Amino acid sequence: MNALLQASNLTRNYGDYRAVDDVSITLNSGDILGLLGPNGAGKTSTMGMLTGNLASSSGEILIKGTDLADDPKQAKRSIGYLPEQPPVYRDLTVNEYLAYAARLHNIRGSAVSTAVKQACERTGLSEVVKRLIGNLSKGFQQRVGIAQAIIHEPDVIILDEPTVGLDPIQIREIRELIRELGTRHGVILSTHILPEVQTVCNRIHILHQGRIVYDDADAEKGDTAQLTVQFNQDVDIAPLQALADVHSIDHQESGRYLIQYQTGSNPANAIAHMAVEKQWGLQELTPNSMGLEHIFVSLTQGEEQDSETEKMAEADQ
Repeated sequence: MNALLQASNLTRNYGDYRAVDDVSITLNSGDILGLLGPNGAGKTSTMGMLTGNLASSSGEILIKGTDLADDPKQAKRSIGYLPEQPPVYRDLTVNEYLAYAARLHNIRGSAVSTAVKQACERTGLSEVVKRLIGNLSKGFQQRVGIAQAIIHEPDVIILDEPTVGLDPIQIREIRELIRELGTRHGVILSTHILPEVQTVCNRIHILHQGRIVYDDADAEKGDTAQLTVQFNQDVDIAPLQALADVHSIDHQESGRYLIQYQTGSNPANAIAHMAVEKQWGLQELTPNSMGLEHIFVSLTQGEEQDSETEKMAEADQ
């Protein structure tokens, strides 16, 4: 399968500060990829590079095989982008604005009205096409933003915080729209809202300190195997980390550890034998399933990055 988007080893530096560190992302047709991360994790910089609005310090981005750096005009023809603040003109009607957006994408003649009509039908805007954008609710303005992103039928749609500031009903409507888009395009959804990706995404990446620390090819499963282990003393975790399929070990309190491991494997017996052999005094060995929220917290807790550093650096660009 040829990827719609292939980003390899992306980095972005702001002086001595590395906002994005060796990030690689693949997007195929039908994917809705959730890009999760706390504030300051590097999501905004990553989205900026993927859309060609921010130059990478190193790495490569291919859009349908076209290098975004070498031929940006050709590559961007296949990208639709909705930034966190929709790029709409409040003093234009929906119809006027979308016609303008269509012409920016080199759609000409009678094809403009056809493209506008189709975009409005797909985003639920048909009843408000003659209204001023400034008089629309925030939810409808978000729909207009999505409509401009899809009006040229791009293969790749990139959405940055598409439901921020919306009420619950509007959020539900936008999420349903994103699911529909995922049936015909490849979608990247940047957010820090966990229910967002659980509801609409089939894949997920978690960013932490500029790096991808979690890549789940099937976010709907929402579980990664883990064990809670309690010894009667703190122990040397190096032998535990050396066990096959063990991903990480979190020291929670005296003698208590959270061990994350590959789903399908079972290190419990090896841990029990090791505890007996090393006389660690095993008191508890409890398998449990870790939901997305626990995964997110366990991988990003202790995030001490100054989130304003990235925002200030980006504002200077």
